[in-house]
Amino acid sequence: MNDCCNRSGRDEFDVAVIGAGSAGFSAAITAAELGAKVALIGHGTIGGTCVNVGCVPSKTLIRATEAVHGGRAAARFPGLGGSVELSDWTQLAASKDDLVAELRQKKYIDLLPLYENVRYIEDRARFADGNLLVGDAPIKVGKVILAMGARAAVPPIPGLDSIPFLTSTSALALDRLPKSLLVIGGGVIGVELGQMFARLGVAVTICCRSRLLPEMDPEVSAALQSYLEAEGVRVCAGVAYQRIDSTGEGIALTCETLSCDSGGHCETVAAITTIAAEQVLIATGRRANSDGLGLEAHGIGVAEGGGVIVDDYLETTVPSVYAVGDVTGRDQFVYMAAYGAKLAARNAVQGNLHRYDNSAMPSVAFTDPQVASVGLTETAARAKGLDVKVSLLPLDAVPRALAARDTRGLIKLVADKATDRLLGGQIMAPEGADSIQTLVMAIKCGMTAADLGATIFPYLTTVEGLKLAAQTFDMDVAKLSCCAG
Repeated sequence: MNDCCNRSGRDEFDVAVIGAGSAGFSAAITAAELGAKVALIGHGTIGGTCVNVGCVPSKTLIRATEAVHGGRAAARFPGLGGSVELSDWTQLAASKDDLVAELRQKKYIDLLPLYENVRYIEDRARFADGNLLVGDAPIKVGKVILAMGARAAVPPIPGLDSIPFLTSTSALALDRLPKSLLVIGGGVIGVELGQMFARLGVAVTICCRSRLLPEMDPEVSAALQSYLEAEGVRVCAGVAYQRIDSTGEGIALTCETLSCDSGGHCETVAAITTIAAEQVLIATGRRANSDGLGLEAHGIGVAEGGGVIVDDYLETTVPSVYAVGDVTGRDQFVYMAAYGAKLAARNAVQGNLHRYDNSAMPSVAFTDPQVASVGLTETAARAKGLDVKVSLLPLDAVPRALAARDTRGLIKLVADKATDRLLGGQIMAPEGADSIQTLVMAIKCGMTAADLGATIFPYLTTVEGLKLAAQTFDMDVAKLSCCAG
């Protein structure tokens, strides 16, 4: 057992945190600040998904490819021309690895000596015979916080188990770019990486069972598909996967196009087709790392999809055992993992006083244009039986977009029809992610659409579009002069 920062030598802890990623560190630091003696148990590369194989490496490469696209798109301004090309993938990938290593060191490894009552133990943890084992030795602990994260989910497509395939992790570690790439999955990971590789010159096809970003409203999905297709990405939405096979040139996916009604009944609307590519990337979501730890034998409930079941206080079905972050199978964003971890640590040390609240949780897809959301979509609100009103503003109604000569996108707001209270919204715009927090605060503070429409916003900003979208509930903003709203 490899112990780091062991100052006391004692083997009894107030809290044991299993998992040394963002959630694990957040829980351990919070518990330590409350005076608890903490065992932080990690297995694998310290830092977890986000810094090592998720947010950090993907977003730095996505930003690089935005520069490539920006050079090519500069011709939208009269008098400008030129282009930017990828000259050295190996050098670009190495710079990504350097950033990952730097942040892993500064934000994880270097933090451990700063917390004297946190003992880092690198080994496997599991439950057996009523005990928590680290390696093969039991440790004495009062409360346990599970923070093991998640891994790429692999769909049951016939033939997939016999071919080499990429996940988001291995795709970001390629030593060379393929000529063509099939992306299976139209969620956040699929559309982000699909567009990224396409901008680097890879011929990309995205296939998905329903539509792109299915958690968003249909207008957003349709708009994103049109923008990706304009960049040369082929999108095959609403398909059923028949099988996938190896070929002499790579792989081939056999699928058919379906049409499904609201009741879930589907019928074939197009003949079976075959999509060939050099490599395939599986981007069909992530599965909680809840297996192999003896959780269910210990009495800890696990959902069918692998997520550990928790209550509002993030406590599992076993009192004194909590679970946070991706291992719960919900809200799989690093900031929600850190938020939940802090609450669970406080509840473990102080008693269950803090409820988990995701009602104003923002989400972002770092496509270009970016897609950001908070609160209820129109689809979700109506599914709840709420009587809502909707405002839909195309980005060409936002002066900032006109000045930038880039009107790709839209802003959609959802409000309660009776009270005018804002329930949710979606922003699709270049750098739209930086505007979503304004709507987060508006919803968190219970603002109405009228309140938002009457708020002062700076002119020639993307976030001003929120004001215009709020005013669109009651007026045609095209009839307003600049700043007259």
